[in-house]
Amino acid sequence: MAETNYDLIVVGGGPGGYVSAIRAAQLGFTVALVEKRNTLGGVCLNEGCIPSKALLESSEHFARARHELKEHGIDVTDVKLNLKQMMVRKEEIINKLTGGIAGLMKKNKIKVFKGIGELLPKKDDLCRLNISDQQELTANNILLATGSEAIELKHLPFDGEKIINARDALSLTEVPQRLLVVGGGVIGLEMGSVWSRLGAEVTVVEMLEQILPQTDPQVAQTLQRSLKKQGLEIRLKTRLEKIDVGDKEITATLNSKDKEEELVCDKILVAAGRRARTDELNLEAVGLQPNKAGQLDIDDNFQTATPGIYAIGDLVAGPMLAHKASDEGVVFAERLAGQAATINYPGIPAVTYTWPEVASVGHTEEQLKENDVSYKAGKFFFSASGRALCNGTTDGFIKVLADPDSGRIHGVHIVGPHASELIATAATVYSFAGSVHDLAVTSHAHPTLSEVFKEAALAVNKEAIHA
Repeated sequence: MAETNYDLIVVGGGPGGYVSAIRAAQLGFTVALVEKRNTLGGVCLNEGCIPSKALLESSEHFARARHELKEHGIDVTDVKLNLKQMMVRKEEIINKLTGGIAGLMKKNKIKVFKGIGELLPKKDDLCRLNISDQQELTANNILLATGSEAIELKHLPFDGEKIINARDALSLTEVPQRLLVVGGGVIGLEMGSVWSRLGAEVTVVEMLEQILPQTDPQVAQTLQRSLKKQGLEIRLKTRLEKIDVGDKEITATLNSKDKEEELVCDKILVAAGRRARTDELNLEAVGLQPNKAGQLDIDDNFQTATPGIYAIGDLVAGPMLAHKASDEGVVFAERLAGQAATINYPGIPAVTYTWPEVASVGHTEEQLKENDVSYKAGKFFFSASGRALCNGTTDGFIKVLADPDSGRIHGVHIVGPHASELIATAATVYSFAGSVHDLAVTSHAHPTLSEVFKEAALAVNKEAIHA
């Protein structure tokens, strides 16, 4: 008979849940993981981070073959899109990674249960969990890591055909002729980029004054100009008021500066944000309820108001990022084991995988001003980078914000080629309280894109060599 009592039960097999389960098992806890999907990895691996990056990479190859290879002296004719094969490749990547996680569960002796985990009232000081009304488990501790889901707008209910979410947008069987994207955040811009590269006419509407609202404004403006050159139409301070769905097309009524206009499209991708997924947890059974933001309040050890019940990732405050959830999963397990683990939340990088990419770590200029923190800014453009010129990827820049006296770095903001990789160095320097002076004496290989980071740091004190 299978074990039904554990030191820890993790509800949710995404990047927060499965990582915390592995770390807890490494620390000697008996661990069970409950996941309602057939595969592990959560939204990230199954319908988010991984499939979107697979399609972004494939669509980028397609766009370059059509528009950029001639400049490199490579003549390619009759370039055709094989969307079916592109989707097959995406699925193969998903299957390889989710299968790998299943293997890690066996390696670490973590028992995996398939089903919906519902909390039950505690009994004999033990936490209890019901799995799809079929089995009950008990544990000293339960970690909730069920992630988030796309927000559905009342006037734009998802139907999976004409009104779609990001999951649907990752599995289209043909390229829409006209795609309207509601929301100029990360998901909207990434998915809009994919289908624009593959031939769709893409219009992005955003209610606020800039795309990527939490991003450095100069970075957002640079990205918007680049996306416009690629063919995306972006309308800021614009709201989708209503739609008229016909048999073959949709007429959307847009409102911008009190001016209404109609836009005809084939599909509408709603990318208006995400909300914590708590509906199926039966929180009231243990005396819990979501806060005004729809998330769970926790203490420094990730414990909710109910002893023995913990939460991480998208269920709690902070950016809804896979690596944030994973970091919290590790720290949760280590604190449960009595270790003094911590997370430097400002040191968690954020990335948007458009072209050019956008990445940042630390504080923005606006945040520093709000907190009355003195700083100086240094900026260096990729157009002055030898490696970027060789690659033909010169759009964008790196901006470094630093203390005017000590030189300690307060934040780094990148828009440009391979920003998602470059930000790791910035995150390391930032997390270890590094300064522009540290970067000045660190040798950077030439020619590399990383030299732009060093030059931007030098530019803080007007010491950049190639500016």
